[in-house]
Amino acid sequence: MRVLGLDVGNKKIGISLSDTTRSIAQGLKVYRRTTLEKDLEELKLVVEEHGIGKIVIGLPKDLNGAIGKKAAEVMAFAEAVQKYTSIGIVLWDERFTTNEANRVFEMAQISHKKRKPYIDVMAAQIILQGYLDAQMRK
Repeated sequence: MRVLGLDVGNKKIGISLSDTTRSIAQGLKVYRRTTLEKDLEELKLVVEEHGIGKIVIGLPKDLNGAIGKKAAEVMAFAEAVQKYTSIGIVLWDERFTTNEANRVFEMAQISHKKRKPYIDVMAAQIILQGYLDAQMRK
């Protein structure tokens, strides 16, 4: 069983995937959002194609840990994904993942222009890897 990681934005969804041992996250792709129905159908196709048993969705909490407007939107999206795919959902604190993704690109000396198409998939990979690491510690 593999685990899917999602970084859900208003325009794009970064998608990452675990290996079969559920120890390493790898970026899969960036999906450009259209309608909720098409978004859900795309995710269902990914779930079926890769044998996904769980989906980890980044929850964009406020800096103080509170659930703000964006986090509430992601929670509603997560509920829709769960109903549509019948796959278990885990909401994972994603504070600072985009900053961390930018740091990775900066260390590799990749310009802002060149990293822009990949930042969402890198954030999804960081979210998923955080979840996988926490599960391995248990």
